[in-house]
This record gives sequence, C-alpha cells and structure tokens, in this order.
Amino acid sequence: PAGSAAFLGLYLMFGYGASLICNLIGFTYPAYVSIKAIESSNKEDDTTWLTYWVVYGVFSIAEFFSDIFLYWFPFYYAGKCLFLVWCMAPVSWNGSQVLYQNIIRPCFLRHHQIVDNVLGNLSTKALDAASSVTREGNAGPPVP
Repeated sequence: PAGSAAFLGLYLMFGYGASLICNLIGFTYPAYVSIKAIESSNKEDDTTWLTYWVVYGVFSIAEFFSDIFLYWFPFYYAGKCLFLVWCMAPVSWNGSQVLYQNIIRPCFLRHHQIVDNVLGNLSTKALDAASSVTREGNAGPPVP
C-alpha cells in the first residue's frame, strides 16, 4: 500500500494524464458510495455525500476560472488530489464538512432568498413563453 501511494503521488507530480487520474479519484469513489447511500435507508450518509458534491461543484467552478494559472504550479494535481481525498475522508473534520459549514452554508444563508426570487421569476417567464409558443403553434397557419 505504501509503495502504491508513493507511485501514485509521484505520478500525480510528474506523470502524463495526472489530471485524469486526479479527477477519477475525486469522482469514482464518491460516485460509488453516493449510489450506495441513495440505496440505503440511512439519511446520514446521504447528507455526507450531498455535502461532498456541493463542495466538489463549487471547487470545480472555482477551478474552471483559476485553472489557467494553477496548472502551471508544480505538483498542482498532487495537491488537488490531496484536497479531494481530504474532502471525502471518513472523519468529522473532512474538507467537505469544514468548507460547507464555514464558507458555503453562510454564503447560501445570506443569499438564497435572492436566488429563489430570480429563479421564480425566470420560471414564470419560461412558462409564459412556452404557453405563448404553444398557443401560436396550435392556431395553425394564417389564412390569406
């Protein structure tokens, strides 16, 4: 196990395709245990993995905007992989819990009402537009 971990660490630092390996580590195991959580009757594991996916999503969006700069740093993918492993670690102080409780949740609580209002308005406009298109489509072609 220690040899495998050392090889993986070195590969993430110097190997071709380190991005793919890192993303597989950050996605494959969490996806598998998320499916198991969905299929179990225990709600606690659902919350654990939903929290992971929220943090993973926020991280992915932040990485999209900063990746052009970050991937030039040596050992970026090794650091990213360690970050993702910390986020999924089976301890109460894992990255997902720490980041969600201290950053994401407070931000959500401050802004969720505004987002709900915007989404509600967009939903209403989309339904109105769809209804209008449906009415116009059912009217048939104009008579000359």
